[in-house]
Amino acid sequence: MFSSTAVVDGEPARQPIDEDDPTRPRNPYGETKLVLEHALRWYEAAGGVRSIGLRSFDAADASERCDERHEPETHLVPLVLQVAAGRRERVTIHGGDYPTRDGTCLRDYVHVVDLAAAHALALRALADGASRAVDNLGCGGDGYSVREVVETAERVTGRPITVEVGPRRPGDPAVLVASSSRIRRTLGWSPKHDDLTAIIDSAWQFMRGGR
Repeated sequence: MFSSTAVVDGEPARQPIDEDDPTRPRNPYGETKLVLEHALRWYEAAGGVRSIGLRSFDAADASERCDERHEPETHLVPLVLQVAAGRRERVTIHGGDYPTRDGTCLRDYVHVVDLAAAHALALRALADGASRAVDNLGCGGDGYSVREVVETAERVTGRPITVEVGPRRPGDPAVLVASSSRIRRTLGWSPKHDDLTAIIDSAWQFMRGGR
């Protein structure tokens, strides 16, 4: 099983993104993920190695036992909650002039528990002998903007979150929203935690020791 990424899509020509849409990664991370997707198909042709690739969109939240922790931290939800918790002074919005409803990037946030469920279904499919190319893992809809994540976190925590708008990051697409109809249809996967307020609230409760 290969954990790929929506970043392989680059700046998509349409939304939501389908697995068969053209892939145009705009940064090294997406390029290397796409190379490995191709390599896995050749491994199967050459040696019968079965595989499945899962293109996850923006993972967020916490499970009952684990939350997001990176060093340095780069993910938006833990960053804004760290500001609310007083662990950092501000969060930087990378670009406020994108062609979106509020000028900030739109992303498709997926609960980590839903991602885990998709991986379990995919493993069972592989165990049954099925080999698959790639499946998108996202909630779809219109996505959520960076500013909407910040505003939701302020409502959930009841605390102000200081932001500063910085320059765009090279390679950041304006919108990444998934069509996950393939895995819904073929493996019966469906996200059960697709509400942004609930996602941020459970991450906040974990951060405060409430889990």
